[in-house]
Amino acid sequence: MTDGDLDVFLSLIERHRRYMYNLALRMTGNEQDAKDVVQDSLLNAYLHLEQFEQRADFRTWLHRILVNCALDHLRSRRRRPDAGEPRPLSDVADTIAASSPDPERLMASADWRRQISAAMDTMSPLERVTFALRHFEGCSISEIAQTVGIGNNSAKQHIFRAVRKIRLALEPHWSGR
Repeated sequence: MTDGDLDVFLSLIERHRRYMYNLALRMTGNEQDAKDVVQDSLLNAYLHLEQFEQRADFRTWLHRILVNCALDHLRSRRRRPDAGEPRPLSDVADTIAASSPDPERLMASADWRRQISAAMDTMSPLERVTFALRHFEGCSISEIAQTVGIGNNSAKQHIFRAVRKIRLALEPHWSGR
């Protein structure tokens, strides 16, 4: 790789780093894991840059690397008995936007985020990733299947299970209204 190639690579990474971090945060649920996943993804991309086809979209290529790194990270996190409890997604999520939210709304928002975070913590790595790709990134079933390397029906099943876990976690809020 020449210095010019490295400069181009670094400028492309700079353009996509915020997107990569936000996606990794949605998939892992905590800031440190998201940073680790992005770092692993960037290292993988750099080491395999010669495999990138110039006619392909660079963001799509990075997206796939990031998703695979996130899956690997989530799977390894489940196998490590010494892994500390991850910070809930609710701790790092921004407060729901409002011009001047009242304390009741802030408390309700925090409660919803805790419930969603708890439900996401019960998901398998594939459920969590497919859910994030579908509902946070707006990817189609076929895009998710291709990115994760599974069939369309398998992608649908993982998303369905994830949505069911979210619904079960939020059910007390709906029945109490």
